[in-house]
Amino acid sequence: MRIEAFLRQSPVVQASRMARRMEASLNVVLKDEEVTAFEAMVLAAIFFEKRGEIKPSALAEAFETTRSNVSHCISSLEAKGLVQRRIDPEDARAVQLVLRPLGRRRAVRVVGILDRMQRRFEEDFGAAKLEGMLTQMSAVEKLCARMAGGH
Repeated sequence: MRIEAFLRQSPVVQASRMARRMEASLNVVLKDEEVTAFEAMVLAAIFFEKRGEIKPSALAEAFETTRSNVSHCISSLEAKGLVQRRIDPEDARAVQLVLRPLGRRRAVRVVGILDRMQRRFEEDFGAAKLEGMLTQMSAVEKLCARMAGGH
């Protein structure tokens, strides 16, 4: 297509394309765990909480996504028997997410997979180079935000 040269040069388009391909690859890596990339991140987040409990709204904030996306993810994880919603003892209007025993075991495996991937990135590219890449990506993101804000 004629637009392809422009698309290849656009950091925004390329970052979006890369993010979709990386997520697809991560989904393949996680296939045996029977969770998607986002489900794996939610499991890991619950696992790392002090008491293994977290509110859905905190997940939406941490992952910079909508509560609706988190709710769909939680419903899927519940259907798989990995998490359960529990009434917050301090606020009966709120729920907390708790790992079920199968969810805890799955979370441990998922965290191991993500940790091994991070080590591989650091071995292949070096921690400093990875940090530099993230810094550059953040700078592009901030510039996009400024342009979106009219500044």
